[in-house]
Amino acid sequence: MSCCYLQHSHGYHLKTLNAQPDQLLPSQLIGSATLPVLATFDPNLPVLLQQQGPAAQFAWEEFIFAKIRNPHTRLAYERAVKQFLKHCEQLGRELPQISPRDVASYLDQLNLATATKKLHLAGLRHFFDTLVTRHVVILNPAHSVRGDRLQVLEGKTPEITVQQTRQLLQSIDTSTVVGLRDRAILGILKYTIVRRGAVARLRRGDFYDVGDQYCLRFTEKGGKYREIPVRHDLRQFIAEYIAAAKIEYSEKNTPLFRSVIRRTKQLTMNGMTPGDIGRMVKRRISDAGLPSILSPHSFRAGTITDLLSQGVPLEDVQNLAGHADPRTTRLYDRRQRKVTRNVVERIST
Repeated sequence: MSCCYLQHSHGYHLKTLNAQPDQLLPSQLIGSATLPVLATFDPNLPVLLQQQGPAAQFAWEEFIFAKIRNPHTRLAYERAVKQFLKHCEQLGRELPQISPRDVASYLDQLNLATATKKLHLAGLRHFFDTLVTRHVVILNPAHSVRGDRLQVLEGKTPEITVQQTRQLLQSIDTSTVVGLRDRAILGILKYTIVRRGAVARLRRGDFYDVGDQYCLRFTEKGGKYREIPVRHDLRQFIAEYIAAAKIEYSEKNTPLFRSVIRRTKQLTMNGMTPGDIGRMVKRRISDAGLPSILSPHSFRAGTITDLLSQGVPLEDVQNLAGHADPRTTRLYDRRQRKVTRNVVERIST
């Protein structure tokens, strides 16, 4: 005698089956000791998962909401898996029938960059691993599928040069609190080479005096905390903004960089988002007459190239950039690009 959860219009209920365990599908072998009853049914669940009952829904929610903490990765994997399941649905496949061949042929027909295909494959592998763990399917069809080889010798991020950065900072009107705010943010991007997301997460208490110098404490990708010393001119940028914004004595957990009301140009109590910082940087780049291809990430490439050009050891630059592997730091090095340009200009006509 076995038990399973059966779907009805208002959720699931427990029913006794007159069958032996070896006569049931894996998704039916769900006892109350291993899986909680799902009170509601998600209508947005992919059709192939709906067909497999509550075990599949539980595995989906575990995969999306419990196993993936980064919101950007969560969204990317969710889109990739839903797109693949829709493809399999159109082929008439059921979830247990999906094979490695189905996964491989799907990836082959994707008209996407190699890096994006590898992301899709990674998402499918993690998704089917969860299904196997929750006994929705027996084997992971994506596990044995090999992705396309991707070898990156140099990153695609365009660098912002020292001269361009100087031009950008000098173009800002610092007679307003918004101008002081933007100059401070651009200075942080330049002189700490952190990502815009880390700047957006800064709190008032993350700028502090340690006795002989000021520091910024950043919350980086993956929840990593890093403390970076603040050079003298950047300290002045931040201090002048804090004074103009009148947040010297604000609570330590309040946002350091606040959004602004467009019509009044007054700061709000809300912190800037990474998107806000990205749009601000693009707007300032345009106002300064610099190439539109530049972005917040260009400061990482520009400063890394500048430091390596000065003979700063790769290990020190790697530590500043927060890279676990020096090969990642080398991807931002644009010195070789300059050499290549000089060589091609010497080719005889």
